[in-house]
Amino acid sequence: MSPAITGFFTSPTVHVALAVGTFVAIVTGIVGVFTVIRGQSFAGHALADLGAVGGSGAYLIGISQLWGFVGAGVVAALLMELIGVRRLRGRDVATGVVFALGLGLTSLFLYWDTTIGGSSNAAVSVLFGSLFVIDPGIVPLVIGLSVVAVGLVVVLYRWLLMDSLDSDLAAARGVPTRLTGVLFLVVLALAVELSALTIGAILSTALLIGPAATALLLTRRAGVAVLLSAGIGLVVMVLGCFVSYESYYWAGGDGNWPVSFCIVALVFLAYVAARLLAGGRGRSERRRREIADPQPLVDRAPVTEIAG
Repeated sequence: MSPAITGFFTSPTVHVALAVGTFVAIVTGIVGVFTVIRGQSFAGHALADLGAVGGSGAYLIGISQLWGFVGAGVVAALLMELIGVRRLRGRDVATGVVFALGLGLTSLFLYWDTTIGGSSNAAVSVLFGSLFVIDPGIVPLVIGLSVVAVGLVVVLYRWLLMDSLDSDLAAARGVPTRLTGVLFLVVLALAVELSALTIGAILSTALLIGPAATALLLTRRAGVAVLLSAGIGLVVMVLGCFVSYESYYWAGGDGNWPVSFCIVALVFLAYVAARLLAGGRGRSERRRREIADPQPLVDRAPVTEIAG
């Protein structure tokens, strides 16, 4: 084994990064599947943008940016539920103004972080993540928040699945859809802000949506998609850390490539590969059906898959 690879597995910095990254990848992979199924990617982007306000503010007052991310994210999630996610989605102008204000506050706080707090790396840390410089002291907090988020998903699993597939039918069967929606937005906020800690507020939804969308291209079963998404997220997280660490040795002496870029690039490649695989599989299936049944496709009745 080369010294570079040995150094990766023996570095305390890498150990902390992998510990945090593992829990964050699993949480975002699980929560991301329901986010995609429920069509709430918009909410994830919103929580990331507004969470950055808390992250930059936390730097200013001298506390862990994770507390800022999570605090702002949970408050934003509750406000979104109060206003109504569907109403927010349709009110493009008002929504854009609110999010612009959030980003404006973030820029102000980051300016103060530099001029008053004397922190020259606050902007990079908040916006693009700092997985290799995470304080080991917050690892227990990351684990605790991850357990809370996954635990809520486990408890709400059947309600979430029913509400995601057909909200009216779920309500008719006695599912408390409003409570389910509120709790899921809180879980979504936790997942997004944990992701922001690792790869930054701007890129956080890539880790939330990418592995989940990839998994859903490969399977139609929600349970399998959840496990597959968590697995994909974990793989790209570990490989991203490894590529970033190893880049020091072949990047021309200019330092390591940003770990956030490496992770997001691998998420993108995994999604493209799944898209190509799903497209090829779909064409093969259509060809097989045409051979078995030469009747033109336009004459066939549409088929609707219903999850039981």
